[in-house]
Amino acid sequence: MAASATSSIQMAAARPCMSSSDGAAMAGSTILSVNSKTLSWTKLTSAGHISSLPPLQRGSGFPSSRVKFNKVVTNAMSESSEDPLVSRLPIDLKGKRAFVAGVADDNGFGWAIAKSLAAAGAEILVGTWVPALNIFETSLQRGKFDESRKLPDGSLMEITKIYPLDAVFDNPDDVPEDIKTNRRYAGSTNWTVREVAESVKRDFGSIDILVHSLANGPEVSKPLLETSRNGYLAALSASSYSYVSLLKHFLPFMNPGGSSISLTHVASERIIPGYGGGMNSAKAALESDTRVLAFEAGRKHKIRVNTISAGPLRSRAAKAIGFIDTMIEYSLANAPLQKELTADEVGNTAAFLASPLASAITGAVVFVDNGLNAMGVGVDSPIFKVLNIPGNNH
Repeated sequence: MAASATSSIQMAAARPCMSSSDGAAMAGSTILSVNSKTLSWTKLTSAGHISSLPPLQRGSGFPSSRVKFNKVVTNAMSESSEDPLVSRLPIDLKGKRAFVAGVADDNGFGWAIAKSLAAAGAEILVGTWVPALNIFETSLQRGKFDESRKLPDGSLMEITKIYPLDAVFDNPDDVPEDIKTNRRYAGSTNWTVREVAESVKRDFGSIDILVHSLANGPEVSKPLLETSRNGYLAALSASSYSYVSLLKHFLPFMNPGGSSISLTHVASERIIPGYGGGMNSAKAALESDTRVLAFEAGRKHKIRVNTISAGPLRSRAAKAIGFIDTMIEYSLANAPLQKELTADEVGNTAAFLASPLASAITGAVVFVDNGLNAMGVGVDSPIFKVLNIPGNNH
């Protein structure tokens, strides 16, 4: 960036709220620069080359009201600015508290999201699957994750508290006897969704960010036509309804303006052979629920709800499917960006979605996959050789 560039840009993300008064709905003023106060719509359209729009007409089905805008201003500026009061556009989550459900090791998306939220200043609480709890806590205490815990400023990510969690069960009455007596659950209590939510509320009072990084399909390696009813329903229960349950139980003590994020997969809308056992249906349900939950949580609690559709990552969970290396090779050969996806890229997207910078984004499926979702064909096919498509070998 040129050294002479010193101007700053201020963008106002306006949130409309209705207040009763006579007259048609009016647009609020928009901030365009550091020194400007307010601009009329006429001046704004002229300065910004925006086509003029007719004023909103009051229909018979709408009450007489006036729109007011509460402006949330974010600053973006060049590196060379001499104004010490204005910094680069930040993701600032200081004073926020996040609960990340589904962290059991240091190389999956859940860990990466927790790490990015911590780097932005958020306090981190995690929910760990009960059978994996002991090994996760032991590894953390013995410093096995210290290298992975390093944040951009050199400090280590701190996890304030780890809660045992099995999101397949909403309350103790749902837990079957064979799980209650399973030795892998011995020594752990209060791990159903309702109990964990109650514990978090009792310990901290409120949270601002809820992350669902959970999925399980016991028959994921089976084609859909060979999937049993129990296997299919188990995939939906663990991978999609668990999100509905988490949000249902955590929403009452989430602070207004907060954010909830889940993780989905392109198999929700594309055919991915080998990703079976009803997991494609579970991810489709998760995305559909994201839109409905965005409406309900937004209207009732002012909480934003989004999901990230991540590309292939060589995590422990993905390796269990059995063909993750093939999917990564396919992505490298066919995606617009020919590079391997990192967990941090997904984590950073989650931090953005959880921040005020994404204050108008809700009900969205955000793809973080190097653009693979946009492709209609596999360009590594021999039939495309005649097109001489650019690649890493050029």
